[in-house]
Amino acid sequence: MSFSPQFSDYLVSPRRPASAFIPGHGSALLGRLAAIPKLTGVKPASRLEVRPAPELAATGIPELDSLTGGMPRSCLSEICGPFSSGRTSVMLATLAAATKRGEFCALIDTSDAFHPDSAGSAGMEFERLLWIRCGENNKRKKSRDPKTAAVEQALRVLDLLLQAGGFGVVAIDFSDVPFQIARRVPLASWFRFQRALEPTSTILLVIAQAPCAQTCASLVLRLQSRQNLPGLGLPAHSRIFEGMQVEGELLRSRLMRKPAQSAHTSFRTKAVRAG
Repeated sequence: MSFSPQFSDYLVSPRRPASAFIPGHGSALLGRLAAIPKLTGVKPASRLEVRPAPELAATGIPELDSLTGGMPRSCLSEICGPFSSGRTSVMLATLAAATKRGEFCALIDTSDAFHPDSAGSAGMEFERLLWIRCGENNKRKKSRDPKTAAVEQALRVLDLLLQAGGFGVVAIDFSDVPFQIARRVPLASWFRFQRALEPTSTILLVIAQAPCAQTCASLVLRLQSRQNLPGLGLPAHSRIFEGMQVEGELLRSRLMRKPAQSAHTSFRTKAVRAG
């Protein structure tokens, strides 16, 4: 049996110990192996430290707190649902609870839909709330879609707020942004926001029609209103809703083992003026 020269030079000779190599080539190979850095700094999985569970903050809605345990700090959480599903009520309740605890909060209002009277009804302490109203004012960019421009501006503001730090809750409201636009936000952007949250105690709360942060969200909660008005698919904007029935579904939580099926709860909102 014969071998090609280029392969025979690297074969072990049958007359020599298995650890011996052909002179001239074995020494070079051993030199290359010795040059490989040793993995002395790598720990086995059994010795890795378990990351502690994040601190939880109350939302101000007992039914939601019993379902989720609260909003996790240093994490990104999403509250999604269709129009008039109670998303804004939960956001206002969470911000109000944080301001009552003495924390400073920020609301990035992408569609200029924040209603101070509704926030006052939820118990908001406005001296601890930073309200950012987004909009495109550059006349040279009138041809751009205003919704897209507002989302881009909101993301820039969010980046600055997370870098500044010092906030208990930062909420970004995509409620009135079409999901086709909200889902264009790259996953890398959400991942960068999540990494910026890790060394802080800030709660990042994203309000949208459907989940858009994907795996970067530690908690995802979907809401659906059970309010039925005769002849109307959605409540009228001129009405004041007293105790609107809302059903909440826990879609994802990294704080517990994955349940066999999603968990549900229901609660009633406080008086909220729409429109």
